Formats: sequence, structure tokens, C-alpha cells
Amino acid sequence: MDARGLSFWHDTVDDDLNQRSSLHGDLDVGVAIVGAGLTGLWTAWSLLQAAPDIRVVLLEREIAGFGASGRNGGWCSALFPTTATGLQAKHGLDAAIAMRRAMINTVDEVGRASAAAGIDCDFVKGGTIVYARGEVQRRAAEADIAVTDSFGVDTLQWWDADRVGAAGALGATFDPACARLHPAKLVRGLARAVEAAGGRILEGTAVDAVEPATEGRRAHAMSTLGTVTADAVIVATEGYTPGLRDHRRRILPLYSLMIATEPLPDSVWDEIGISHGQTFSDYRHLLIYGQRTADNRFAFGGRGARYHWGSAIRPSYDRVPAVFEHLRQTLGELFPIIGDVAVTHTWGGPLGVPRDWHAGVGLDRATGLGWAGGYVGDGLSTTNLAGRTLADLVLERDTDLTHLPWVGHRSPNWEPEPLRFLGANAGLVAMTAADAEERATRRPSIVAKAMGPLTGH
Repeated sequence: MDARGLSFWHDTVDDDLNQRSSLHGDLDVGVAIVGAGLTGLWTAWSLLQAAPDIRVVLLEREIAGFGASGRNGGWCSALFPTTATGLQAKHGLDAAIAMRRAMINTVDEVGRASAAAGIDCDFVKGGTIVYARGEVQRRAAEADIAVTDSFGVDTLQWWDADRVGAAGALGATFDPACARLHPAKLVRGLARAVEAAGGRILEGTAVDAVEPATEGRRAHAMSTLGTVTADAVIVATEGYTPGLRDHRRRILPLYSLMIATEPLPDSVWDEIGISHGQTFSDYRHLLIYGQRTADNRFAFGGRGARYHWGSAIRPSYDRVPAVFEHLRQTLGELFPIIGDVAVTHTWGGPLGVPRDWHAGVGLDRATGLGWAGGYVGDGLSTTNLAGRTLADLVLERDTDLTHLPWVGHRSPNWEPEPLRFLGANAGLVAMTAADAEERATRRPSIVAKAMGPLTGH
């Protein structure tokens, strides 16, 4: 496998991307972490900062940062898959406010921790611009601001049209709680920092199952290369979780795809109105997301690739020419000034979607099994919060983090096939239809409202 071909980020990271050694035989450790993405690495880093003598091993099927951690849009944001309103309905107002504050603080914590670990990942906190293109989107932006103001935590601003450069934009919301970064630089640098702190990363090691502690036996992670026994086994596999025995319906892997353009001159960026450190999107239903990279490219992505039967994950699913063409067309519609700028990289990969669109983190002390995930694409910052929280749980520390409302949350399983296949793909079709409906009627979509429970909105 040529890991440089995984994404623009992997292609431009200062790392040989060679696979580390694999597991050879059985191991006995303090904490075993399945998955060397950002959740697993932040957990290991946090544990080793608090308890340097703890024996931590990460077991990774491919290489550290192979999955969504190394391929994402580079948004280090305060976004959480469940809205503040949804958190309030489920957990109460105080819990919702605490979660919002934790997410906002986490954006800064990623910048602080990466700097402390000596990681240069192009981190610049420039905020997020969300364009309101048309009257329906403007009303959605106004509603967003009103709801945000009611909680009194986030700082969401309205920018008039003269401050934004997207075609057809009547204005935009601006959220300062977001940073742009290079995800592969972050995850690969964090892997090296974990090793320097005493952690061990075993790559090319596919874990097939995790087993709980029983009377006389501790929890363990099972691989054809050996069994790792530990006081705590943490599952940190996100979109790849269906590959574990008895976890096939736990998380739905939904594909998101991206493109990167050739660099653009500063004059074009000045016209567009996107500064270094800023990310952007708009208020359509079928999500898009983008950033200005450190070397002046667009890195731009969106949903639209279909879910595959049985939660299947294949390298071929990472690249769907029709979706890439749609992304290029959408980018040109947003910013016509870019003209015929060339696309240099195309890639994609699965992200993890829980049935209730509610991320969770926890540790069952009776079984020794821990978990974190279900980020629905909002994981670049949330993984850091998960890692710090898991460290506190493993070390039995009673902190503000261990009382956040997502601690202990377990989402229900997804339905068996064919219901899972039909529901997931119906949601994608519905969001495309909802955007078309709003463009045609200039009214909020009836389709989007009807499909809200399935699509997490």
C-alpha cells in the first residue's frame, strides 16, 4: 500500500509513512487501545502525561492516521453531532451548556497540546464562515443565531453580504471557535509524541474482537497475531468499528469525499474573502465543508457518496468520480472567480454515524471495556476531548470531563439489512431532494423536516 495516495494530506506530510512493527505473540499491558487514529492517540497521550509509568499499547490494522483522522477536512471546530437543543432535551440545560463549553475549550486545547508535543500541523484559529445563499438559507442562519444566543455560550455573529465573497450569499454566520489544520501532520506527529512519551504502537495488526473481563481473567483484544490482555481495552475505531465481531451494527460507516485544488494566488483569496485559518460551508442540507490550506489550496469536501450494503468498507469506495465532479462544480458555483483551477487530489473515506447521531465515550469498569466515537464527521476536535475523558476514567479521576452528558452514552444499534441500507441511502437522497426543493420553492424543505429523525437534524 502506498499511503501517500490516501489523500492530499498524506501526500504532503513530512513522514515516510512506513508501517511500524506488528504484534508478535501475546502481551500483557495496562491499557490496550484498538485503533491508532486521533481518539486512540489522544487517549494514549493523555494517559502518559498523567501517569508516565502506565503501559499503553495501540493496535492498528494499517498505519497510524490511516482512516478519517488523516483524511478529514481539517476543521478543528466546536461542532458536536447532537445540537445544543438536542442535548438539552435529552440531558437538561446545565448539561447542554457544559458540553458546549467543553467543545469550545477543546478547540484551543488541540492547539495548546499539539504545540506542547512539538507538532507543527498548520494550526491557525480563524473561525468558520457559513454562507447564507438565498432567502431560505438566510432564515436558517437567523434561526441558528437565535438558538445559539439562547444558550449564551457560543459567539455566533452575522456578517452582511459585503463581507463575504460567495456567489449568491446574502450574508454569513461567523463562528470564531474553529481552527484550520493539516490533519495528517497532526495525527502522524501525535503518534511520534506518544512513542516518545513511552507508548507503543503496533501496526499491521488487525484486531478481530474485544472480550470483556470475566472472573479470573482481564479484558483482552484478540488478533490472529496474538492476544493483548489489559486492565482496560479501549475501542477507538470509529467508521471501521463494524469490522469487530459483535460490533457490525454499532456504527454505520458513511463515506465523505474531498478534492484539493492547485494553489491560488493571494489576490484571489482576497477577493473570495477567506483568510488563513478560516474554514467555510453553507446552509444547504447535503453537507459541504472547505478550508484554505497553508499553501493556498482549496481542500473541499462533502457528503453524497452512498452507504454500502452490510457496512462494507473498500478502498474503491474512497473514489467516486461523479461525486468528485459534483464537488468541483459546487466549488466553482460558490466561487466563480477560481475559473478552471485544476484539481490535484481526490480522496475519501468512511466516517462513523451512530443510530441516534449522539457521540459517546465511556468505560465499563466491570468489563474493562471502553469506547469513544460516533462523531459524524465532527471528530477532529472531539477526539481530543474523548482522549482526555477516557484518561480520567481509566485513572478513576472525578473531573468536570467525566460528568459531561456524553459520558456513558451508548447509542442503539442500527437496524439489520436491508433496513440499514434503505434508510441510510434514503437519507442521502432526501437531503439532495431537500436542497432542490428549497431552490425551487424558496421555502424551507418539507422533505428535510420529515427526514430529520433519520438524518440527525
